[in-house]
Amino acid sequence: MNFLIILAEVSLVIFVFFLVNWLVGKVFKLLLKNSVVKNEGRSIKTLRQNITGLLIATCLVLCILIVGANGFLLYRGANLQQYTLLLIYRVPPGFWVTLGIGIAQSIGILILAAIAQKFLHRWLKVASIRAKNIEQNTADDKSIDTFFDNLNNIVTCGIWLWAVICCSQFLKLPAVVSHYLYILLRIYLIIAVGLLIPKALTAIIDSLDALSIRYSNPDNLLRFYDRLRHLIPFLKRCLEFVIYVCVATLVIQQVQLIANIAAFGSRIVKIIGIIFISRVLFEVVYLLVEEVLFKDRNLSEIQTSRRLTLVPLIRSFLQYLVYFGAAVSILYTLDINPTPILAGAGIVGIAVGFGAQTLVNDIVCGFFILFENYYLVGDYIQAGKSEDKIVEGIVEAIELRTTRIRHPNGQLQIIRNGDIGSITNYSKQYIFAVVEVSVPYDSNLADVYKVIEEVGEELKANNPDVLEPTEVDGVESLGDTNLLLRTLTKVKPGKHLQIQRVLRKIFTNALQREGITIPLRVESAEP
Repeated sequence: MNFLIILAEVSLVIFVFFLVNWLVGKVFKLLLKNSVVKNEGRSIKTLRQNITGLLIATCLVLCILIVGANGFLLYRGANLQQYTLLLIYRVPPGFWVTLGIGIAQSIGILILAAIAQKFLHRWLKVASIRAKNIEQNTADDKSIDTFFDNLNNIVTCGIWLWAVICCSQFLKLPAVVSHYLYILLRIYLIIAVGLLIPKALTAIIDSLDALSIRYSNPDNLLRFYDRLRHLIPFLKRCLEFVIYVCVATLVIQQVQLIANIAAFGSRIVKIIGIIFISRVLFEVVYLLVEEVLFKDRNLSEIQTSRRLTLVPLIRSFLQYLVYFGAAVSILYTLDINPTPILAGAGIVGIAVGFGAQTLVNDIVCGFFILFENYYLVGDYIQAGKSEDKIVEGIVEAIELRTTRIRHPNGQLQIIRNGDIGSITNYSKQYIFAVVEVSVPYDSNLADVYKVIEEVGEELKANNPDVLEPTEVDGVESLGDTNLLLRTLTKVKPGKHLQIQRVLRKIFTNALQREGITIPLRVESAEP
């Protein structure tokens, strides 16, 4: 009989161990499915193994203590049956009633939680299918599936944590246990929902993006969407930062020791909002400026070049203006008065202005270049103060301090506006493509002139960049063995290099057909 009592006590301890171990396993299994701790899978498994080891060690210690205590009682000649019954009788009867009711209620709440989990899983699956069928849009199915899977895992964990809290109350555990479990549940739900909201917003934004592209056309405001679409990743990042800051603020509020730090959360959110609004405002205003400048589709080439020149300048001005306003707003958000800072910056600016005469000179020259129309974006120019600083090519941008010129060989040349010096503009109204042809002294010049003029007429008919047929300007010089003929072809601005290359090839082929094989020599073009 004594052996059966000891065996029953040890079996009870082992049963409790298996029950607790099963509950812990269920909790960790739910955690591993949740995206909140999905990236910490290895750490979670290690923690699970440590807890299992601790439970096993506790179970072994308790079993050894039970066997040892009962053995000591047998050694002293005590009756284990009477001793055990005496211990049971000492417990108040109300305790067993309360324990039984608590266990029954706990089992009921666990069953209810399991049923709610199954029902929730089925309902969310149906909701996911219906969400994917909206507008028959399949571009964002993956984000929708991810959102509903994470929502299912989060709510499932929340249900089981709530069930555990209820069980602790039913079993009359100390109030401090329920209190900390409630804090744990709130923190978990805040973090889980905070990590879920970005996924929901991603799904919504992706859906709206697809719909905007589908329904955009030149007759509605959505025609501007494609030019603002690059802001979507920036919008997602800003929303994520706002959500993470809000989550951190709510979590900190749950911990009394550091609750005061939560006051900074609202300021950080305002700063993120200011940065986002300033970026959007800059892009929208810049878009409106472009729309106004290029609304007329019948602009001449010169008008288009002038407006293309103004666009980078306006963009730079808007960028400085908007970001300056954003910086001032951020200082006000941080309760910092920007007036002394701006006054100090003004004094420093005056000092720098006296010392940075080169900078001022570049800016002043830039204004004169723009307002006196020396050259525009798209013009082919040659500029520089000295021969070693000569640059030439197509103007890509005119900024306050510098001009960017793309050389025909491809390299980008950046020259300070103060170093522009003399300017040769090959893009005003027209330009001559000058090609010099060497012919032998015994050539019939009348026939050569006729061949060149026929080539010019043919080129004029086939090439829209040629304004007038090629003309022979005359004999440029007398060489030792050859005559040098100078030809002029009136072409559109900036097209002289291209036409010169074409003429070299055509002249060579035409003269070879006439039995004249001579080299071609090309000099610089003249406006």
